Amino acid sequence: MPDDLRKTNRTTITRHDERGSYDRESANSIIDEGMVAHVGFDTEDGPTVIPMTYARIGDEILLHGAVASRWLSGFAKGKPVSVCVTLLDGLVLAQSAFSHSMNYRSVVCFGTATLVTDYEQKQAAFKAFLDHLVPGRWEDCRQPDAKETGATIVLSVPIDEASVKVRSGPPKDAEKDLGLGYWTGVIPLELTPGSPIPDPLMEPGNAAPEYVRRYKRP
Repeated sequence: MPDDLRKTNRTTITRHDERGSYDRESANSIIDEGMVAHVGFDTEDGPTVIPMTYARIGDEILLHGAVASRWLSGFAKGKPVSVCVTLLDGLVLAQSAFSHSMNYRSVVCFGTATLVTDYEQKQAAFKAFLDHLVPGRWEDCRQPDAKETGATIVLSVPIDEASVKVRSGPPKDAEKDLGLGYWTGVIPLELTPGSPIPDPLMEPGNAAPEYVRRYKRP
């Protein structure tokens, strides 16, 4: 795949285009740090957006859900989708209400989602899902059997027609508002894990593994 993402009418950034880029490495970095993608597609009942866990293998985003899901029942022949991953880094407080903003990093990807049907490829996708959320967990749990694999839909979306948008830094007040005297600045935000909570049904004396005790994002 080329280093740059494909710029089209759908991915061209018109609002604050100085925040946008089509750099594949930047897109992959954001996708790898995020954990939830919002996926939009058309259904018989109209446009739908659902949050989904995901993983990246190479230049593909992999999504998954239950075969029984009514939202995912129409992908047998492929279906156009839009996939968005957003990381919220801070709240930006400005002198004027109009100039308040957020610091963020986002990727919006367009493409045709196709079914992954090969058994080994689905197993590789399941491993990628767990490794993306909790590195080290795949080798430390029972892996999906044939029945569980068959009950799960895996979709692949190429990371090709996409764009990156990033806002960072302090407020950008209009010059006329700079002397108003209000507090301005950024409230940083980050995802911080808490202390692990043991399952009450787990056998006693089973200590949390290191990848749980030292878990952090990204």
